[in-house]
Amino acid sequence: MIYPIIAYGDPVLKEPAQDIPKDFPDLKELVEDMFTTMYHAHGVGLAAPQINKSIRLFVIDSEPMMDDEEKGKGVKRAFINPEIIEEDGEDWGFEEGCLSIPGVREVVYRPERIVIRYFDEDWNEHEDTYDGMTARVIQHEYDHVEGILFTDHLSGLTKRLIKNRLNKISKGDVDADYRMKFPTVSKKR
Repeated sequence: MIYPIIAYGDPVLKEPAQDIPKDFPDLKELVEDMFTTMYHAHGVGLAAPQINKSIRLFVIDSEPMMDDEEKGKGVKRAFINPEIIEEDGEDWGFEEGCLSIPGVREVVYRPERIVIRYFDEDWNEHEDTYDGMTARVIQHEYDHVEGILFTDHLSGLTKRLIKNRLNKISKGDVDADYRMKFPTVSKKR
């Protein structure tokens, strides 16, 4: 199943997600559907809030982000109830984008290395260290389950410069080659 991607402006993207219980129904199917949705939208990561599910789950496949020397070193994995327990190394900038914010790309600075504890879809616990591009993809998706968007990392000036584009996205005025769901705009007086 391919889910529509939730667009910028929907409250689900700004709420910290809930832990997933071990008896969560059809978890393996959901993980598979999330990979299918991510690939359909040409993404390298997808978090459950981006498909309107406020649970602590994201999937990544960092292989497309690897440069020529790193080919074959990408990571394809599901992260359930993740917790970043350490970040270190120098912060480095890279132009990030997001399936929920199509057409907007900005430089975000993140630590080069992380240690993360999580469960896979078989409920095996892992504690792994990642660096470089894979660490960045994980940090971006981890932010989603914390209710943080990459735009939250930008300077005040940059946020003001992209404000109109973000408002257009939230109203559905955007070109994306995948299905999206836009927040209902209601005016309170």
